[in-house]
Amino acid sequence: MSPSTEPLTARAGGARRADPATPPVLSARGVHRRFGSLVVLEGIDIALAPGEALGIVGPNGAGKTTLLDILSGAQAPSEGSVTFQGQDVTRWKADRRCRRGIGRSHQVPRPFTGMTTYENVLVASVQGGSHRRGAAERHALGVLERCGMLAQANRPAAALTLLERKRLEMARALATDPQVLLLDEIAGGLTDAETDELIATIEQLRADGIAIVWIEHVIHALLRVIDRLVCLAQGRVLAEGEPDAVMSDPRVVEAYLGSAA
Repeated sequence: MSPSTEPLTARAGGARRADPATPPVLSARGVHRRFGSLVVLEGIDIALAPGEALGIVGPNGAGKTTLLDILSGAQAPSEGSVTFQGQDVTRWKADRRCRRGIGRSHQVPRPFTGMTTYENVLVASVQGGSHRRGAAERHALGVLERCGMLAQANRPAAALTLLERKRLEMARALATDPQVLLLDEIAGGLTDAETDELIATIEQLRADGIAIVWIEHVIHALLRVIDRLVCLAQGRVLAEGEPDAVMSDPRVVEAYLGSAA
C-alpha cells in the first residue's frame, strides 16, 4: 500500500504533549526479531508515555506489524525486552498482556463472523476485560455506544461494512479496558468521511487518557492525532521526533518515494 498523497502536515493544536519526565507506560529496549537469517527488526528502542499518541510509519516490509506483534505479545523478540507499567512482560503471552491493559486491533478485522456485533464485544469484555456476566453485558453496550456501533449491536458481524468492522475491531480492543491501545492500519480503505469519523473516535479515546500506538499508511489521518512519530525502514528506526520534522526528513522522503523525489 502506498502512503497517502494528502498534505503531510500535522494539525496545529491537534495533539497534546506528554511530560518527558513521566516514566513510560510501555517500552521496548534493544528489540531484535529474526526468522533464521532474515532480520525483521534490529535494535528497536521506543517508549510510550501515559496518554501519549505515537505514530509509526514506514515502507512495506519495514517491520511495523512485527513490532506491534512484539508489543502485544503475539510474538516474542529474538533479543531485547518489553516493559509495561514498569514490569518486564517480554515473556508474557498476548492474553495475559491483554488482561493487564494492552489492547490491540488488527490490520485485517478478525470478528467472530458467526456472532452478532454485541456478542463479539461481550466476549472481549469477559475474556479480556475479566468482567463478570452482568457487568460485562453493560460494559459491552457502553463500548458499542462509545464507538458508534450501538445501532449495529444485533447485526451479524459477517454483514458489517468495512468501516463497521474496523469500528468493531476497535470496540473489541476497548472492551478489554486497555491503558494502551495498539492500532494497525485501521484507516486503510475508508472514505474521507469515514476517516473523519474514525479520527473523532480516536481523539475521544485520547481525551479519556488511553495511550495509543498507531501504525498507518494514511498519513494525513495519522498526523491529525499523534504527538510523536517514528519512521521504520529495513527493521531499524530511521527517524523519530516531531511529526512534521520526521515527515520532512530527507531520509524518510527517500524511504517512501525514492531518491528521485
